Amino acid sequence: MSKPAPPVQKNDTIEVTFEDLTHEGNGVGKIDGYPLFVPYALPGETGKVKVIKVKKNFGFGKLLDVTEASQDRVDPPCPVYVQCGGCQLQHMSYQLQLDMKQKQVKDAMHKIAHLSDVPVHPTIGMEDPWYYRNKVQIPVGQDGERLKAGFYRKRSHEIIEMDTCMIQDEHNNRMVEAVRRIAEKYGVEAYNEEKHRGVLRHIMVRTGQTTGDVMVVMVTRTKQLPYAEQIVEEIRETYPNVKSIVHNVNSKKTNVILGDKTTVLYGDDYIVDRIGDIEFKISPKSFYQVNPVQTKKLYDQALAYADLKGHETVIDAYSGIGTISLFLAQQAKKVYGVEIVAPAVTDAKKNAKLNGMNNAEFFVGEAEKVFPWWKSQGLDPDVIVVDPPRKGCDEELLKAMIEMQPEKIVYVSCSPSTLARDLRILEDGGFETQEVQPVDMFPQTGHIENVAWLKRK
Repeated sequence: MSKPAPPVQKNDTIEVTFEDLTHEGNGVGKIDGYPLFVPYALPGETGKVKVIKVKKNFGFGKLLDVTEASQDRVDPPCPVYVQCGGCQLQHMSYQLQLDMKQKQVKDAMHKIAHLSDVPVHPTIGMEDPWYYRNKVQIPVGQDGERLKAGFYRKRSHEIIEMDTCMIQDEHNNRMVEAVRRIAEKYGVEAYNEEKHRGVLRHIMVRTGQTTGDVMVVMVTRTKQLPYAEQIVEEIRETYPNVKSIVHNVNSKKTNVILGDKTTVLYGDDYIVDRIGDIEFKISPKSFYQVNPVQTKKLYDQALAYADLKGHETVIDAYSGIGTISLFLAQQAKKVYGVEIVAPAVTDAKKNAKLNGMNNAEFFVGEAEKVFPWWKSQGLDPDVIVVDPPRKGCDEELLKAMIEMQPEKIVYVSCSPSTLARDLRILEDGGFETQEVQPVDMFPQTGHIENVAWLKRK
């Protein structure tokens, strides 16, 4: 029997009552059981909606008017919120954002991991969920004689100009505007990605929030940055606290921001920041969490789940520049970090030295290949910590973790769905998930970080 046709058609204008949110923060309303996904709508609201896309099992709509508003609806403070693709949740109260993210994790645990009984705690939020990002990468465009800088419009490469991004550290906002203005003064041309011509592609700023260190990176298509000396001098005059000014060359036709060649124009090739008691050297390409306040809460939770007493051997997979490894090394006997990106391992070794920690060793390699080698060498970890990219752990790595039989696994994840998928494999391999703690690292956006704690059965 064929499925009935959808109860709505494209361009219909209808009244919809919303009952749920998608994991991206879109409102979900149902018309005769047919789901309609509508950005900027909230549960409990009724609104006038224009149907813009109809598929067999669901459709998409545009919110024209809210006829009955939720008490969780707030006025977005950012003037370009609706145009810019950076944030998705500014129209909802912060408490609803935290509740939505907890529910997203619970749903993944239930539907993907089939672990409905595992506690998923309320999301750990921020006291002030604004101006938190310590790194900004802004594309630059040309508007006649003017340079414009801003984030891309949703699902496009059209630059939406902005004076201040409300989730960026204020240093970042002011530095981007200063560099844009100074480059424009010297007639530096913006990169045109369609023609693959022009000079200035991106302005990147990194800030050490505990130290006040600031790094500016100018990314060009060309090998030379025109008027480099004058631009550097003016940046330093405008912001004397700038610690590092760097020129990066990316001559490829690509969406990747940084190229291979980096030259220091002023200062050091790194800045320093601190999480808790540990200092980190951050270079232009270092992976370093963008929200240090919440990173401290995330790592404290990972440390609490590891519950180290001082005699344990710990392995940290996807160890990056050593951020989690060095947190663990404060309380473990020995920490082994493995990371595929060689420059990150070099940074990790420098960071261990910087903090006087000689009980953390770092290795370059694919974790799924290094683990079996470690096991053959008699390495017997008490705790394994993983913090993989969004795609989750490689299946071979999960097998290797199961074979190593640690007492505990602490899994740090930025994707509830891949976390749930991997927890299912670890559960089937003899581990038991105890609990999951979501941490809001990215307020005003749909992203959520989690820490899961597993024990060997």
